[in-house]
Amino acid sequence: MTQSSEHDVVWLTQEAFDKLKDELDHLRGPMREEIVARISAARDEGDLKENGGYHAAREEQGKSEARIRQLEDMLRKAQVGETPPDDGVVEPGMLVTVRFVGDTDEEQFLFGAREMADLHPELQVYSPQSPMGQAIAGTRRGDEVDFVAPNGKSLKVEIVDAVPFTG
Repeated sequence: MTQSSEHDVVWLTQEAFDKLKDELDHLRGPMREEIVARISAARDEGDLKENGGYHAAREEQGKSEARIRQLEDMLRKAQVGETPPDDGVVEPGMLVTVRFVGDTDEEQFLFGAREMADLHPELQVYSPQSPMGQAIAGTRRGDEVDFVAPNGKSLKVEIVDAVPFTG
């Protein structure tokens, strides 16, 4: 068995963990049963080649099963509600303020699982797996780092602040 690295950890508040666990329970139980029933009913209609209801239900089943695997993986890696130390080091669970070099505006975001955005819509969330997340993980206040954005553009950010998220 491989050891998980710090970047594999998915930091979640207890509220986010509970919400994701509830979603997983729903997908494994009532939702799975409902989809199986729809597939069965559509199969009973006959010719599956031209049965739109059957194909739609099978597609929904595939998406649901993929989400179940994603949630299981995320919850297995979850570090729940443990606020990181207030030491200025960028790590999951920190509220990070950055300034793009050459710009005067600062941007603040939560460094953690994207699912945290559902619970805190007022905050932008960057995951440790994102290009900027990978570049800033482990840095400190005052550090500057380069990273390549998804559009291929090379960017440089300065870490202005990193404090524990308490929301």
